[in-house]
Amino acid sequence: MNTHWMRLFFLIGALLTISTPAISDAGRVDQLLNLDPENVRVASVSAAVIEMDSSVPLYWKHADIEVPIASITKLMSAMVIIDGGQSLNEKLVVSRDGFSSSKSAYSRIRPGSKISRGELLRISLMSSENLATHVLAANYPGGMKAFIKAMNDKAWSLNMLNSRFQDPTGLNPGNLSTAADLVLMIQAALNYPRILDYSTTKYHVARFSSPRYRLKYANTNPLVRKGQWDISLSKTGYISEAGRCLVMLTEVAGVEVAMVLLDSFGKRTPIGDAARIKKWLTTGVGGRVSKVALRYEKKKRLVYNLGQQASEGNI
Repeated sequence: MNTHWMRLFFLIGALLTISTPAISDAGRVDQLLNLDPENVRVASVSAAVIEMDSSVPLYWKHADIEVPIASITKLMSAMVIIDGGQSLNEKLVVSRDGFSSSKSAYSRIRPGSKISRGELLRISLMSSENLATHVLAANYPGGMKAFIKAMNDKAWSLNMLNSRFQDPTGLNPGNLSTAADLVLMIQAALNYPRILDYSTTKYHVARFSSPRYRLKYANTNPLVRKGQWDISLSKTGYISEAGRCLVMLTEVAGVEVAMVLLDSFGKRTPIGDAARIKKWLTTGVGGRVSKVALRYEKKKRLVYNLGQQASEGNI
């Protein structure tokens, strides 16, 4: 679907859906719609930028390609945890039973120590603590299997029809979604104040017991840590199969905008993409992208295109 028809589709959907606010400033939306996407270069393989009040897509790049989403998964996990209704004050025992042994699964948390469900949820979202997320899912009613089923059921209920989950952390590359589906997840997350709060916590000291110790955590998004952006929701992600990923809900020139940036090269590339998008939204012109990031994007796009052709039986 091309950009014109995708924008029209989202705009009609926004007007027909009762739960979505109607456009309150037609002039502002018209101004955004008149921005030329050709004037901004984004290095991420897949991307979507949405004006939230109207659900109008402002930028759309391979947003329907299913890709691994790494720790962006934790936003879905957080919604399932909160939906479960278990006390966030309950102390849980940290266990590595069934936890991934990959290098990306390193954790400073000592097995056998105790900490509240709410604290685990905060460091899961802000600092992408994988063991914390694993413990939360393992203590869900019915255990890990029931938790993963609840994740997929939640995705289906949100009309995220091109998404599927195999683990709660995102360490499993089988956790797949699209930029378009993740926009729906961001919209759903707005109904969870704790997710907005915890995902944008700059720094936090988590206090454990049995034994008693403290660990200091920092937000994985430098734009949140530096405080120069008005960000109300944030999540980063990385595994080698997914590249660098970033989703944010931020305000640009008085407009609330969702940014989904999937599969880019290097820690700085999704941050650079966000900055280029912000500049484009405010000036009409984006910035430059490094050659190495563009080479990575071209290579990965070819891989996805070949995979899609193979799945359709064209090769």
